[in-house]
Amino acid sequence: MADTRTLLHQTADLAADFLDGLPERRVGATATHDELVGAFGGPLPNRGEASGEVIDHLARIADPGLIASAGPRYFGFVIGGSLPAALAADWLTSAWDNNAGLYAIGPAASVAEEVAAGWLVDVFGLPADSSVGFSTGATMASFTALAAGRHRVLERAGWNVEEDGLIGAPDLAVVVGAEAHVTIHVSLQMLGLGRNRVFKVDADGQGRMRADALRETLAGLRDRPVLVCAQSGNVNTGAFDPLPEIVAAVRELPNAWLHVDGAFGLWAAVSPTLRHLTAGLADADSWTTDAHKWLNVPYDSGIAIVRDAAAHHAAMTLGAAYYVETAGGERDPYNWVAESSRRARGFPVYAALRALGRDGLAEMIDRGCALARRMADGLRDAPGVTILNDVVLNQVLVRFAPPDAPNTDAATVDAFTRDVIAAVQADGTCWLGGTSWHGMAAMRISVSNWSTTEADADLSAAAIRRCAETVAARGAGVGV
Repeated sequence: MADTRTLLHQTADLAADFLDGLPERRVGATATHDELVGAFGGPLPNRGEASGEVIDHLARIADPGLIASAGPRYFGFVIGGSLPAALAADWLTSAWDNNAGLYAIGPAASVAEEVAAGWLVDVFGLPADSSVGFSTGATMASFTALAAGRHRVLERAGWNVEEDGLIGAPDLAVVVGAEAHVTIHVSLQMLGLGRNRVFKVDADGQGRMRADALRETLAGLRDRPVLVCAQSGNVNTGAFDPLPEIVAAVRELPNAWLHVDGAFGLWAAVSPTLRHLTAGLADADSWTTDAHKWLNVPYDSGIAIVRDAAAHHAAMTLGAAYYVETAGGERDPYNWVAESSRRARGFPVYAALRALGRDGLAEMIDRGCALARRMADGLRDAPGVTILNDVVLNQVLVRFAPPDAPNTDAATVDAFTRDVIAAVQADGTCWLGGTSWHGMAAMRISVSNWSTTEADADLSAAAIRRCAETVAARGAGVGV
């Protein structure tokens, strides 16, 4: 144990050194794929090495290939960092090494999930008796919630999908918005409902599902079991589907289930200043969010919330002869996600929520949105820049035209925009990605890290403007 203590102190020092350097660190990686393969590769040694030497070697060779996504100027995807309390709790989670599948294996892990689940349901303003499952990420959280919906609507139609599968089952219709996230389609694929069989509902100019178009679609589905997938927080614009109108349309059907993908947008519900964006949220049947995004806990941490706990349990529960039944009704976490052996994800979520409190959580979400608006304002007056979206949350879409030819053809503007994105990534001050928005190339800025400051936002906006000027001086479409 003395050797283990020494190793953990060594590791803590390496981790602390990395975290200390994040504010000044180049955000992108510096090593190429071939360089990393060369550093990591080679034949497996016949003889093992001392643990301290292995960890020191790993930290040294990995460093050039690390993205500073934990730091304050990473805006590439909706990826938060790790709050100090959440990171520390995650380290303890690994040290405790309790399997969170069964109460009998990890009583503390089960109770941490139970309490954290209650806090989450409360801060989101969802029905108090909703059930909660802690999954690997938003994809599996959506899979879980939609599995519960599949169970319930098919049961109402006289079919037990868990026992009898989908062959011969009533024809289940799935309705999604035209801007539904890819993880919804992947979840449907894994559920055997197919990606190409969905009914797609038109969206408006900000990516919100059109309630009038939804009504038209649902009018032809009254005789079928139906799953409807809405969205709180469009992955490009941050926009919210009009849930009150969507709820009203879905509730007119005799057998329908409404799921809301709120991977990051659900967190708007915790803020008194943003809560209006989520009007109607509590009237849905299930919800998905991802704690590694805006709660800023380590990976992996998807969350599935279901109003109908019985449907949730029926869709997910499993058992084996050697599983220990709880005597007092304690919570077996395996009943709520599609995993048995798994990490105790509740500890970091519990720690993050306790460290922030209700007020701190709201302030963190509000601050991210304010910084997104600040970055948009810092870019919108630059020559050739167009902000494509209404910055209602933490997402900013930016398009760049050559300053000396702002009215040039779309293909040239696309090429110029992509060159600016590549230049920013190469510059290293911040890191952000590109996207395609309604057929146009755009820069996508996502602000969700707890440690990002106004100075970081201003420094990043200045770097983006500088890179755009450099690309303009070189000429559009010439690459970086």
